[in-house]
Amino acid sequence: MADQKEIKKVVLAYSGGLDTSIIIPWLKENYNDPEIIAVSGDVGQGTELDGLEEKAIKTGASKLYVEDLTDEMVDDVIIPSMMMGAKYEDYLLGTAFARPIIAKRLVEIAKAVSYDAKVIVFDEPTSSLTEVEVEHLFRIINMLKAKGCGIIYISHKMEEILRISDEVTIMRDGTWVATRPAKELTMEEIIKLMVGRELTNRFPPKTNVPGEVILEVEHLAGKYTRLKDASFQLRKGEILGIAGLDGSGRTEVLENLFGAMTKAGGTIKLHGRVIRNRTPRESIKNGFALLTEERRATGIFGIRDIRENTVISNLKNYLVGGVCLSDKKMEEDTKWAIEAMHIKTPSQKTQIRSLSGGNQQKVIIGRWLLTKPEVLLLDEPTRGIDVGAKYEIYQLIIDLANEGKGVIMVSSEMPELLGVCDRILVMSGGQLAGEVDAKNTSQEEILTLAAKYV
Repeated sequence: MADQKEIKKVVLAYSGGLDTSIIIPWLKENYNDPEIIAVSGDVGQGTELDGLEEKAIKTGASKLYVEDLTDEMVDDVIIPSMMMGAKYEDYLLGTAFARPIIAKRLVEIAKAVSYDAKVIVFDEPTSSLTEVEVEHLFRIINMLKAKGCGIIYISHKMEEILRISDEVTIMRDGTWVATRPAKELTMEEIIKLMVGRELTNRFPPKTNVPGEVILEVEHLAGKYTRLKDASFQLRKGEILGIAGLDGSGRTEVLENLFGAMTKAGGTIKLHGRVIRNRTPRESIKNGFALLTEERRATGIFGIRDIRENTVISNLKNYLVGGVCLSDKKMEEDTKWAIEAMHIKTPSQKTQIRSLSGGNQQKVIIGRWLLTKPEVLLLDEPTRGIDVGAKYEIYQLIIDLANEGKGVIMVSSEMPELLGVCDRILVMSGGQLAGEVDAKNTSQEEILTLAAKYV
């Protein structure tokens, strides 16, 4: 154990009860008056948390963080525990369930406050955060700024850059372009500096024309997920968007269609024929492809080269004599993907993790096109990608629709859905809340539907 005099900060799980209220002055008295940072987890207690901050500060804490852990508690602890039958007699152990989630957050906060950092670098910190979590992060950043901490904030989200920054530096292809006061910049000026050209429109012209119905989905429901009921159709050459709040079941629709999750019910018909799609392998065989939400975690094999990442989903087509892979055929297909997707890379042997996010995404799209899919499932296809690469991805999606592919695209960015899609499905609470025409709707209408079953 560290010397008592060396302990400068203590992160304490705080309930407001007698024991934690007493322990704060005891720690300050016995450990040379360290700063006490109290942390409480909101796992659904409601009004029980009222007045907690005032009480913590009165007993000697410097601050209280009340962390919203409800969703994490349900997803990571309660549902798995119920599936395993983890009960005492007939009772769920609510307090015991909450402890590992709160402990995890305690460690995260302890790490954040353990250094008296003068400069903190945030690299795409909001790429996987909800709007509520983004607001919480910005409050922390403003608190750090007030304490004199310098913040370097790296992001492809222009709105965030202009909101949070005092000064903006633009980079392009590894080279400094400009540094300007944030208040003197507009989104259009930043985009121009980033891509090196004028982008009069954020989205390419829509040239695809939807044709006959190719996919029919009826009452799709997921086992152990939020997805309860989703029925819709997809046309040939159509880009169908899926909107909704975080946790509404958007991703679950794609994963159940692709066989990456176990279905609880529902029917999938392709060209009028019922298909099962019980596994990803079966889905690929049936003409489906899935670009996952978390590119680095589930999309790419970071330490492998571009060729390996390109051909990995189609290896059976490269077998010679049933035992060996044809290097020549793999090289030819990878060359095609690089040229067709406009991938910027020194060679096929370049590790994919060294490419930009946009080029990584193009490799994955090229990989799936080699399987000759009829239905492309795209989950947040432009997440963590700069504005210039986004435009190229949008163009690729429209080109694929022009080739007769059916595209279903999930996105948390409503301007993206409105700018690229033909129709938009809106999910709410695991159910399909409505369907809108992208040309004749608004963000307000989509948000209203998104809150329908919340």
